[in-house]
Amino acid sequence: MGATLRDGDGKLSLTTRILLAMGAGLVLGVILNMAQIAFINTHVVGGLFYMIGRMFVNALQMLVVPLVFFSLITGVAGIGDIRILGRVGGKSFALYLATTGTAIAVAILIALAVAPGDGFVMDGIDTAGIAGRDAPSVWDTFAAIVPRNPFAAFAGGEMLQIICYTIILGVAALMLAERSTPFVQACEYMNELMMKVVQIVMAFAPYGVFCLIAKTFPEQGVGLFIPVMSYVLVLVGALLLHMFGTLTLFLKLISGLNPIIFLKKIRPAQVFAFSTASSNATIPVTLRCVTERMGVNNSVAAFTVPFGATINMDGTAIMQGVATVFLANVYGIDLGLGGYVTVIAMAVLASIGTAGVPGVGLVMLTMVLGQVGLPIEGIALILGVDRLMDMIRTAVNITGDAVVTAIVARGEAQIDMEVYADPLAGDRTGDDLHIDEDAELILAEAAQKPAQ
Repeated sequence: MGATLRDGDGKLSLTTRILLAMGAGLVLGVILNMAQIAFINTHVVGGLFYMIGRMFVNALQMLVVPLVFFSLITGVAGIGDIRILGRVGGKSFALYLATTGTAIAVAILIALAVAPGDGFVMDGIDTAGIAGRDAPSVWDTFAAIVPRNPFAAFAGGEMLQIICYTIILGVAALMLAERSTPFVQACEYMNELMMKVVQIVMAFAPYGVFCLIAKTFPEQGVGLFIPVMSYVLVLVGALLLHMFGTLTLFLKLISGLNPIIFLKKIRPAQVFAFSTASSNATIPVTLRCVTERMGVNNSVAAFTVPFGATINMDGTAIMQGVATVFLANVYGIDLGLGGYVTVIAMAVLASIGTAGVPGVGLVMLTMVLGQVGLPIEGIALILGVDRLMDMIRTAVNITGDAVVTAIVARGEAQIDMEVYADPLAGDRTGDDLHIDEDAELILAEAAQKPAQ
């Protein structure tokens, strides 16, 4: 079976153009890294590419707060029953904690088996200026979910606080019944309006992705992988195993959904997550994938996707597990079973209250290292490759968000299985990749046959 690269108008589809832009940015970035021309690095890479890439990420982040607010309000109103809302929230929270805990446990086991960092030479590594961060208590983490000032939470993009306030507002609207109809209708209109804004921003995605990738490689360079190659290989292997193995196993065993179809339909969101390294910035794309391509009802997706982008950090947890084993080997410190159990618990706890933005994994790692007595300065060893690793683990994070969304929707009978099974669902507007040209031909032939 092949995969068409064009939409219904014969033009290259958006996902295809984004993938081509990523490839072109990678090639150009490697060339510029090898050339090292000062003027180009300063004014093109650090100037033009930075500006366009930053503008694109800002545009995506611009959508997040209003999209989450209006989508969640309509979702809560669409559920219509507070008990069902509590059940959806409870299932989502339990599944997110389960996938994160499983992710870091598997990562630690793989890292212990491979033992990255044995014999590592620390010559030439600058370990100065690495600041640690104290771990919050479990009580502080959960207390911070309720906002003191909702307007400050909206202005600061505090997603857990925004979700908490919006759910309370939605529940209050449900309790007012018919009197809330104008308010809910207005939110439904605003939700549709924000989705149109998403389409406008997405039209510029290939250019933004090209600039983000073309900026990353001249600055980071492939050569930075060499000193910590064992760490990189184990981390990438663990991330891919979780994304294509553990998560799809969760999906199949709990919901019975076809993992192959799921992976094909979540691909656009994975591409965006990889290029932006931000789960929050990818929320609009993830929402479109799970609702339009998979058939998940917005009443479920509007809650689980933003919630997951905030507390579900599977990829980041995997990084913390591998990095902890790597640094323990480098420094010759035996953490023992108790130490690794502490790492698992800390990673799960830290993921609950950490924003889904680029680079946050290193901040979380300082908490973990401090708890098990490893030198915070060791982060300098992996700092050079973290940006590239962050891109991969963000793709893992949003895949976990979509898996939990699909599982919860399936359990609540809030997923249209005809849409899920349709390879062209969500592609007819020309916004995304046609997945299966053979299925497209079959559907076209069936449409031409007279009704029986």
